[in-house]
Amino acid sequence: MIGRLAGRIDAKGMDHVLLDVRGVGYIVHCSDRTLAALPPVGGQAALYTDLLVREDLLQLFGFPTMVEKEWHRLLMSVQGVGAKASLAILGTLGPDGVSRAIALSDWNAVKAAKGIGPKTAQRVVNELKDKAPAIMAMTSPPAAASAPDTVIADTDAPAPVPAAAPVSDPDASAQADALSALTNLGYQPGEAAAAVARAMEEAGDTAGVIRTALRLLAPKE
Repeated sequence: MIGRLAGRIDAKGMDHVLLDVRGVGYIVHCSDRTLAALPPVGGQAALYTDLLVREDLLQLFGFPTMVEKEWHRLLMSVQGVGAKASLAILGTLGPDGVSRAIALSDWNAVKAAKGIGPKTAQRVVNELKDKAPAIMAMTSPPAAASAPDTVIADTDAPAPVPAAAPVSDPDASAQADALSALTNLGYQPGEAAAAVARAMEEAGDTAGVIRTALRLLAPKE
């Protein structure tokens, strides 16, 4: 499985780039938004990739972030949404826009993507509303910790007592996941925390807290 490619852009097409990776050229299909953000021909680029395998076809699809790649895979799990439709949705809304549309059950926003009809847009919102929070809460992997200094063990010292396992708190977990999702969407930590605190009064699960918090944060007309 090819998960990421980095190399020189040799050519750009209407819906793809030709990426030269150490002398091997890979055709990588991308959304309009991703293509517009890539450097010009001759520049260096790195894309997370998803490989579509069929009996008569192998296609690579490229994304600037792992989160967007996961959205692509989740969108394709919806009946009637193939790779082309998924790229159209991501190209129109971006990953943050998709997050908001699903959390707010705004299928009209999804329908704005080229080739997406109202029935398909409604299926996207209805089928993914409970799966979306897991991707919305994704964060970049933490930087690798430096290796600890070598310590010579004192054989006479008593063995450390293992700490008791923390007790799982579903409400605290939902609150933390919702707060992480909102900050990933660009909201300030203070306003996100306030919205999540109010949302916890109405909903207890992560998906419900995120949807309620986004409604509270939405601009008032």
